[in-house]
Amino acid sequence: MAANPVMVGSCKDLGAALRGANAAVRAALERGLEGRELGFDEGVLLARAVGDDLTALVAAADELRRRQVGDAITYVVNRNINFTNVCMVGCAFCGFARGPNASDAYSLSIEQIVAKASEAWDAGATEVCIQGGLPKDFDGYFYRDILRGIRAALPGMHIHAFSPMEIYYGVERTGLNLRDYLLMLKENGLDTIPGTAAEVLDDEVRNALSPNKLKVAQWIEVVRTAHSLGIRSTSTMMYGHVETPEHWVRHMLLLRGIQKDTGGFTEFVPLGFVHEKTRLFRKDGARPGSTRRENLAVHALARILFNGLISNIQVSWVKMGFEESLACLEAGANDFSGTLMEEHISKSAGANFGEHVSPEEFRALIRRIGRIPAERTTTYALRRVYERVDDESLSASASQPRQNASAQLSVLEEPHYTGTGY
Repeated sequence: MAANPVMVGSCKDLGAALRGANAAVRAALERGLEGRELGFDEGVLLARAVGDDLTALVAAADELRRRQVGDAITYVVNRNINFTNVCMVGCAFCGFARGPNASDAYSLSIEQIVAKASEAWDAGATEVCIQGGLPKDFDGYFYRDILRGIRAALPGMHIHAFSPMEIYYGVERTGLNLRDYLLMLKENGLDTIPGTAAEVLDDEVRNALSPNKLKVAQWIEVVRTAHSLGIRSTSTMMYGHVETPEHWVRHMLLLRGIQKDTGGFTEFVPLGFVHEKTRLFRKDGARPGSTRRENLAVHALARILFNGLISNIQVSWVKMGFEESLACLEAGANDFSGTLMEEHISKSAGANFGEHVSPEEFRALIRRIGRIPAERTTTYALRRVYERVDDESLSASASQPRQNASAQLSVLEEPHYTGTGY
């Protein structure tokens, strides 16, 4: 079933919000509401909005959200599988990496990864999201073997796996060219890729965050090549550390340009920096994560700058918590992310918002702000829309775990994945 807009009611008093903004902000927002494309200077003006200007930005973004995707708030039933925390990259914003001989280092076997995916399938998941660290002695064909194992066991599971950094590393380790490597992964079961490892798409900022990570041009090359092969991706941005609003705008405009060419991004996911246990905060002078103003501004700005080209804006409840996520869902966002089932990354960097949300919890939260819950696929086809509370009991049998396993979901013995997952 296609993801058509689902509408309820009318927007808040947008006119009053616009009248309260200064003339330049009001003019930029009116241009955005007319469907016109905003440029860098207008983007920076909006990115720096405070007070009444921020109120107007949020209201305009929420109205554009309503027009573009309706009043449904979507979520996906999925499971994260982080298969190793052994990594040699050394990102300053990440607390997960361990050396191969560390007491809490771990690496899952193919059999363990498939077992986790099977548990997720039995619990009703439609997607597994698979990422991990980059060990120095990594076999570049291991990603292929993960895909083969899951696809053989679970032909109906959507496999959303391997960041552009992981893919680039696989290319280096195998000696294959990028296109052939991606084709190999696709032929063995890869459906979509996470657009993580983006952080901020500015090489000066990236050098401060992780000088050993792939450069902006390399990230773009992986994403564009994947899109050209029919492998869609998410897009992300990490904010709340050493970057500025100018960086947000350049990052979003770069993504907008790629989307114009490829149409391959399924969504945009702002990721607030989880700071407490990272070197970037403790030693390198980063800000202590994102503020409420930044959270609202980034989500709203994305809705306006993408101008419908990327129509799905996702909140990261695991990084912001539920209350902040609900606020951003009234500031232009329309997707609540996934159930996750297990999440070791943000939690071990200092987030304390949990690692699993049930579909029932998502639906209750969504109804709190008067919106319509809807379960989606990874690529935003709607699986089930819960327009009325009665729909939940009427469709209960359809939403039961495939083998009544959700309450018994196990975590194979391993130390927690201790990172930030950007």
